[in-house]
Amino acid sequence: MEATGAELPERATIRDIDVAGKRVFVRVDYNVPLENAGSPGCVVTNDKRIRATKPTIDLLVEKKARIILASHLGRPDGEKKPEFSLSPVAKKASEVLGRQVLFVNDCIGEKVQAASRALKDGEILLLENVRYYPEEEGKAKLPKDAPDDVKNAAKAEMKRKQTAFVLDLSMLCDVYVNDAFGAAHRAHATTALLPGLVKPAVSGLLMEAELKYLGMALANPARPFVAVLGGAKVSDKIPVIKNLLTKCDAIIIGGGMAFTFLKAMGHEVGKSLLEPDQIALAKELLDEARSRGVDILLPTDVVVAPSLSAPDQATVVKASAIEPGVGGFDIGPESVALFAGRLSAAKTVVWNGPMGVFETPRFAEGTLGIARAIADSGAISIVGGGDSVSAVSKLGLASKMSHISTGGGASIEFLEGKVLPGVAALDVRK
Repeated sequence: MEATGAELPERATIRDIDVAGKRVFVRVDYNVPLENAGSPGCVVTNDKRIRATKPTIDLLVEKKARIILASHLGRPDGEKKPEFSLSPVAKKASEVLGRQVLFVNDCIGEKVQAASRALKDGEILLLENVRYYPEEEGKAKLPKDAPDDVKNAAKAEMKRKQTAFVLDLSMLCDVYVNDAFGAAHRAHATTALLPGLVKPAVSGLLMEAELKYLGMALANPARPFVAVLGGAKVSDKIPVIKNLLTKCDAIIIGGGMAFTFLKAMGHEVGKSLLEPDQIALAKELLDEARSRGVDILLPTDVVVAPSLSAPDQATVVKASAIEPGVGGFDIGPESVALFAGRLSAAKTVVWNGPMGVFETPRFAEGTLGIARAIADSGAISIVGGGDSVSAVSKLGLASKMSHISTGGGASIEFLEGKVLPGVAALDVRK
């Protein structure tokens, strides 16, 4: 079995290969938000993911490649639904990249092959949503109560169709590039199977940066190494915590998940988010941290309210003094100061997940405070997760972070130490 997580061997990149005059299939993550989807007035409301691919595409253009972009958008469930078309994304990509992005309304077939053959050096073509084909995800649609022989037959048929789908895609190109870190944890046709058929298969510059920073944090971090974990549920972060306990010097825990740990320490948590079935595991994690000499820092005060819909009634109380009629929705100012003090001495920081219900302004101060503390720390800082990234962006601190990850689920699985199929499929640098 191939090594996991940070132990993965270094992958070849577009810097390592000659692409002049070659058709280069670039898997990107253009799963962007749309307004008025499916209508003539459809527009992209956030082009961050398109901008993230610009360095890769600029270099390929400079190297005289003929570029074929492919992406998924939403969950059309293997059907050609107009509201999930990448056509408006092609228009926005033309603006962002400063070059015309041609569009073809399919992924495979003679029309697409003709469009790929017609490309000239430096030209860019965007294919239609790869998830219009069920073969991309490779899931056979079956009722849950279908007998095993029917299920097995359906899976075999899907595997046959998926093989044919990948073969059709391979006829479009001479080189494979993956620059979609956000989809690298999915073992899909365009992320895990196509690079096995098209060689060379290398990473783009965005993928390279993701692997560099996340890999460094897990394999050879500058110390002290502090992880900041937030979000709603302990159960979502258990594998991350377990892996980071073998890597970190300290782990800061906030968000809804903190209350399960506080309960494990014997504190009342009132109406706060709690996972009763995870309390015993939280105790085990606290014990393991102590045995390893890893500090786990929990909130010492919290912002409580009778309900999420009553932020005007919010007050700050000690984490050990939460009353039954209220729930905690953010960390308090004392906790922010405590966490900021530990972060100020850190040399490497990984942050994933908010400290509170970030969407409500009254419960956003903890998350914003952590963002400021990380920016001021001067540490190598790696930020992942939607709300964490939003906090950094809201404060205009993105330029002060070493790396902002584009892949929420992928970065979590990487931090868990898992092999990402879309990374494992790429060529090893020689």
